[in-house]
Amino acid sequence: MNDELFMREALRAAREAAAEREVPIGGVVVCGGRIIARAHNLTERLTDVTAHAEMQLIGMAADYLGGKYLNDCTLYVTVEPCPMCAAALAWAQLGRLVYGAADPKRGYTLFSPSLLHPRTEVTAGVLASEAASLMTDFFKQQR
Repeated sequence: MNDELFMREALRAAREAAAEREVPIGGVVVCGGRIIARAHNLTERLTDVTAHAEMQLIGMAADYLGGKYLNDCTLYVTVEPCPMCAAALAWAQLGRLVYGAADPKRGYTLFSPSLLHPRTEVTAGVLASEAASLMTDFFKQQR
């Protein structure tokens, strides 16, 4: 139940991204049952290919907590992280990752399922159809 609640918040962030003409990927970081960070992709606005939602969330959550490790946190993101983001999450020692839609073209599991920290728990497929629809609709509009 909580996974769906927090994934809905991630989907809200993804819709904000779409409204700003960013690829609609959004997320939140939860620690102690509270959202401590909320972000979406900013690659277009910042003209920075590394400005993925997860990268924004890692920085925001670490700043909020006053430390670089997120081992007591859960990151909810609408689409499976790419290898760059998964590796960054490993360095942050994320406690738990929950994602919606799989990314069969660029998701980390396609390249290296072991990229995450060994203690990071993963839950995939939460509200996956809603997350996938956001992506599909966005790219249809771009064409």
